[in-house]
Amino acid sequence: MNEPPKTSPADMSPPRARQAFRTGLRVPTSGYCAGWTQANLIALPRAYAYDFLLFSQRNPRSCPVLDVSEPGEARTSIFDGDLRTDLPAYRVYSEGEFVAERDEVTDLWRDDLVCFLIGCSFTFETALLQAGVPVRHLEQGSNVPMYRTSRNCRPAGTLHAPLVVSMRPIPADLVATAVRVTARYPAVHGAPLHVGSPEQLGITDLDRPDFGDAVEIRPGEVPVFWGCGVTPQAAVMRSKPPFALAHAPGHMAVTDTHDSAFLVP
Repeated sequence: MNEPPKTSPADMSPPRARQAFRTGLRVPTSGYCAGWTQANLIALPRAYAYDFLLFSQRNPRSCPVLDVSEPGEARTSIFDGDLRTDLPAYRVYSEGEFVAERDEVTDLWRDDLVCFLIGCSFTFETALLQAGVPVRHLEQGSNVPMYRTSRNCRPAGTLHAPLVVSMRPIPADLVATAVRVTARYPAVHGAPLHVGSPEQLGITDLDRPDFGDAVEIRPGEVPVFWGCGVTPQAAVMRSKPPFALAHAPGHMAVTDTHDSAFLVP
């Protein structure tokens, strides 16, 4: 079992966190590197890159693109590490099927892969905490719960997908605060997509997320749902491109860009 880092996860710098992940630390990254932007990863063959850019443009609340690599490059302008090794965990897809979860994917790398870094809602969690809004999965030391919904994204070319959302239970009197705080981060999903009844999203059991971990919902709390950067993986599973690499849900790329770069007035 990996030993936890001696430095508080929130106080780690992005290079130190990436070094810890590269050498075997395998944990969800929520709560790591406070003030530094985290991102979802999807890497697709170049032949599918335009379709994915168009898919993201048509579905910006779930797939806000922060950066794109050149084909075959394992870094971007906001990630000065190695996208093949410096995330805690990866998922491998073949013909749309999830075939493996890996600590690193160097041996699977291809010269035609284009990496997309997609905004992650972990980025605004520090702001929520500073505003007095609890973040339950941080309190429980678990991964955020994520759910496939019955809503479909707008398709683009070969790609189509159900919308995936993340959920945080919020005290009813703080929902407006959570909306206000997160709306100022449109590049990392922004304001919630839905507040209240999960059945309206086609979610029948909050205790059984499709990705991540279930969290406690206490009396007086409301489930609040944000767009989720696992949506690209749902697109891969439904559209079945021949090959794709992605982060394991909740195990993000920690970038070298401050959260403030994505904060709007």
